[in-house]
Amino acid sequence: MATSKRPPDDDSKLPTYKLVVIGEGGVGKSSLTIQFFQKHFVDYYDPTIEDQYIIHAEVDGQWVIMDVLDTAGQEEFSAMREQYMRNGRGFLLVYSVTDVRSFEEAPKLFDQVLRVKDKTEYPVLLVANKIDLVSQRKVTEQQGRELADRLKVPYIETSAKDPPVNVDAAFHELVRIVKSFPSDEDNDTVSPFRIFVLIFFTKNILIQKKCLVLECTIFFAPFF
Repeated sequence: MATSKRPPDDDSKLPTYKLVVIGEGGVGKSSLTIQFFQKHFVDYYDPTIEDQYIIHAEVDGQWVIMDVLDTAGQEEFSAMREQYMRNGRGFLLVYSVTDVRSFEEAPKLFDQVLRVKDKTEYPVLLVANKIDLVSQRKVTEQQGRELADRLKVPYIETSAKDPPVNVDAAFHELVRIVKSFPSDEDNDTVSPFRIFVLIFFTKNILIQKKCLVLECTIFFAPFF
């Protein structure tokens, strides 16, 4: 049976996936997120503290709500990471192939996720970003895949620059990973009231932060 090209009117019946984008500063977390939601490339670096985006998406023929938190990578915001990790149900663990340090820090962030979740494994997708910068590449695909094997997580290479490479695929794959992972955590849904609150915050925060997310089907709000 073909699925509808529009999401159901009743959001309360849709599964919600709280996804968190983590990684060191400057690896392209915001560029990936904005490319996924806005379909354009942001070619400047503006350090993020915390941005949240919500969208309906169709993954493998099923409509879902993707609640994505783009987090700070800077060391001065490291104290906030545990709260992000506590709330997330799946993680895009991003490093830049042009930045060896971000690659070396990735296992530490992965271990922190497991510690916060008190698990020996958790839904994580290792993302090697900025593969368009071929001449600047310092971390090979083989090194990335070896790290993914060591962490026992899937691996994908991405570029947020137009035309993007594997950006949609990364977010959709993380949803699949979360769906397949047995969990004792609640499978959240977004109530109509919460959608109203998100829209209300959107109108205010867009003005204050000059956020790039302007489409009416995409909402921006504090993570709660």
